[in-house]
Amino acid sequence: MNEKDFIPLPYTKTLENGCFTWSAPSNIALVKYWGKTGIQIPANPSISFTLDACKTITTLAFEKKENSGKYSFDFLFEGQPKESFHPKIEKFFDVIQQYVPFIKNYHFTIDSRNTFPHSSGIASSASGMAALAMCLMSLERELNPEMTHVHFYRKASFLARLGSGSACRSVKGEMVVWGEHDEITGSSDLFGVEFDGEVAHIFKNYQDTILLVDKGEKQVSSTVGHGLMNGHPFAQQRFTQAHANLSKLKKALAEGDINAFIEVVESEALTLHAMMMTSLPYFILMKPNTLEIINKIWQYRQKTGVPVCFTLDAGANVHVLYPQQYASEVLEFIKAELLVYCQNNQYICDQIGKGAENL
Repeated sequence: MNEKDFIPLPYTKTLENGCFTWSAPSNIALVKYWGKTGIQIPANPSISFTLDACKTITTLAFEKKENSGKYSFDFLFEGQPKESFHPKIEKFFDVIQQYVPFIKNYHFTIDSRNTFPHSSGIASSASGMAALAMCLMSLERELNPEMTHVHFYRKASFLARLGSGSACRSVKGEMVVWGEHDEITGSSDLFGVEFDGEVAHIFKNYQDTILLVDKGEKQVSSTVGHGLMNGHPFAQQRFTQAHANLSKLKKALAEGDINAFIEVVESEALTLHAMMMTSLPYFILMKPNTLEIINKIWQYRQKTGVPVCFTLDAGANVHVLYPQQYASEVLEFIKAELLVYCQNNQYICDQIGKGAENL
C-alpha cells in the first residue's frame, strides 16, 4: 500500500451532526524506534506491548458548517478549554486533511481526558492521537458505509502516525509492529500491524508496572531527539541492530525463551539512551534514580531467579515488565525496594491490553 490508498473517493452519504467516543491506550516499545525520515516514516521497525489501563478517552462532537477553507474546533481537556493544544491539533489537521477532506466541513468539539494522572510523566501523545484518529475514522465510515473493517483500522493507524509516530501502535493490541521487517507479514512504514507470530503462554497477560521517577518536562523533546539521528555516527549500526533484535524477539516469543526476551528488551532500552548520549548535541534523559532502579532489578533477578526486567521510554521513568504469575512477589519487591526512588512514591500498575475501544 502507499499513501494514495488512503485518499478517499467522493463520499456517498452526508451527516449533519453527531458524536463519537473512543478510548485508545498508551504503548511501550520493546524494540525501539529512534530516528525518522519524511513525514513520520520510521528509520527502523519497532514492536510494542499495547497497554490497558493507561489510556486517553476522547469524544468528538461535530456539526455541519459551510466550508470556509478553515478548520473550526474547540479543544477541551478534562472538560476545560485548553488553548495550548490548538496549534498541535491545527498542525495535525493540516497534515491529514487530504486524507479526510471532510474536516473543513464541520465544527468539532474535541473533549479528551486521560485515565492516568496529568503530568505523571507518561507520554499521552500516542494514546491521544490514536483516540482522535479513531473518532475521525468513525465519522468517515458514516460518510462511506462501504468501508471495510481492515481499511478502517489501517487508516486509523495511518492517521494516528501522522500526529505522533508511536500513536500508530495504539490502535490495535496486544503486540504491534510498525515499520517494514522481512519476517513480519504485512509490516509497513505507514501503519502498525498486529504481531502475527506465535506467542508462548509465558508472555500472555504480561504485566507492566510503571515507576514514575521524574514527572517534569523533558529537557529535549522526542521530536528533537529523533532529528539528531540524522548524521549520528552510529545511526546505521543502530538501524541494523533494531532489525536483528526484532528477529531475535520474534524467536524468543515463539519459544517462550524469557532470558532471550529480557536480553533484547533491556539492551534496546539502554541502546535508546546510548543514542541520545552520543548524538550532537548530546543529552541524558535518565536520572540518578533511574539507574538505582535498574541496578536493584538486576540484583533482585540474580538473587531470586524471578524473570523481571525493565524497559525505558524517552524519559526517566522505568517500566518494570514481568509475567503475570510472578505479580505478587514482584509487586512486593517494588513496594519494598523501588518506590523510594519514585517521585512521591508514585507508580501505575498496567498490563497488556487489546487496543482502541469504541465507547
